[in-house]
Amino acid sequence: MEWRDEGTIIGIRQHGESAVILEVMTRDHGRHLGLVRGGRSTKVQPVLQPGNAVALTWRARLDEHLGEYRIELLTSHAARLMAAPVALYGLATISALLRLLPERDPHPGLHEALSVLVEHLDEPSLAPALIVRFEIAMLSELGFGLDLVRCAVTGANEDLSHVSPKSGKAVSRAAAQPYLDRLLPLPAFLSEGQGARQPAPADIAAGFALTGFFLKRHVLEPRGLSEAPERARLIEIAARIH
Repeated sequence: MEWRDEGTIIGIRQHGESAVILEVMTRDHGRHLGLVRGGRSTKVQPVLQPGNAVALTWRARLDEHLGEYRIELLTSHAARLMAAPVALYGLATISALLRLLPERDPHPGLHEALSVLVEHLDEPSLAPALIVRFEIAMLSELGFGLDLVRCAVTGANEDLSHVSPKSGKAVSRAAAQPYLDRLLPLPAFLSEGQGARQPAPADIAAGFALTGFFLKRHVLEPRGLSEAPERARLIEIAARIH
């Protein structure tokens, strides 16, 4: 068995004296693990860093085996990301989410979103909002997508201000008034789309609270999991960004 693909490194762990097991979010083969012999050498280690974009060849005798990787560096992001706390905690948060996906299950949209996100993870003014959007994409890929484009009550797509915790659907400001204590705030940067104004720290906090609620309810709690500790630290950092 052999295939070639491209992807972003999201994890690495030691294996034996000199090898590592590399975890990569690939374009066509999903989240995929493989053995890299000599991966702890001084020559190879700088390549095998989380966030780096790589071309890889995977080989195994049988498809169900762990297999081995041959790796070629495409773009080095690691040094840049390590210099920015928001990038370090952001990448750890995203990687923890991606590990909720079944291994080897293709998600080309998430691969593309991750590639774009890594380019901007060290930009404090952009990264938190992009991570919230990535969490929304993850919910959708896992089968729990939110409908934030029209009001669940009136069908209108303007002045959306809240989200129903039961349905995951948006609610307009007027329709939300009688139920404010039961609804989740919807920050404007999510309802206005990609061209929205630069979100304030309070908007970012509301975004993380929104995605965190649905991730916990639909994804983490049913699996007996807790939120990644890096996510709480990321939210703390985002709250200080102006």
